[in-house]
Amino acid sequence: MKAILLDIEGTTTPIDFVHKTLFPFARERVADYVRDHLNELQLEIAQLTDERLNEPRFSAPFRVDSPDSIAAFLKFLIDDDRKSTPLKSIQGKIWQAGYKSGELRSVVFDDVPAAFERWEEDGTTLAIYSSGSVLAQKLLFQHTNHGDLTPYISHYFDTNTGGKRDAASYSKIAGQLELDPAKVLFVSDITAELDAARPAGMQTALSIRPGNAAVPEFNGHRTVTSLSAC
Repeated sequence: MKAILLDIEGTTTPIDFVHKTLFPFARERVADYVRDHLNELQLEIAQLTDERLNEPRFSAPFRVDSPDSIAAFLKFLIDDDRKSTPLKSIQGKIWQAGYKSGELRSVVFDDVPAAFERWEEDGTTLAIYSSGSVLAQKLLFQHTNHGDLTPYISHYFDTNTGGKRDAASYSKIAGQLELDPAKVLFVSDITAELDAARPAGMQTALSIRPGNAAVPEFNGHRTVTSLSAC
């Protein structure tokens, strides 16, 4: 194995930390953040405008010059657990302030640091692929309950690379790692993501962690309950 590609939620980090700490933290602050940084969010707002046009379930007005209407749509996306690139970008910026102030500290499973250290010693490349923005990924691993783990990680990929259920995303990642996909192991708690990585040629492992949703079908993916098994 030349590289390990890891999901975050349900793989390195408990789902509860994401859904009960990170998401509420951003939701509570999103209106003020958009109001205070409206001019700095023009790229994200343009992307949100395109998303709003294709979202019939959101019936409220959406105005690019109205922080309140933008925030309302962002809250809708948060509540829907949407893998939205502009949403993830804005969440990352809000979390950045939280980590800087000390209000946030991320959580990783206890086996994670030892696995990262072992892979570094073995010369195995470690990469992260998450729907959260690259900024959010770096912040999470920098401010963990086990200290700063970013020195072990060489690559970060988010939805700008492509959807996590799209085989082309994994082919692109293998290309950026400059590796044969067969030399890359992708670990995730979502079977559909592993199903996408497999036709791209990657090896796969399904993460079974406390708090993860039950998986009725493993679809031929091997299972791991700790990164020590990878």
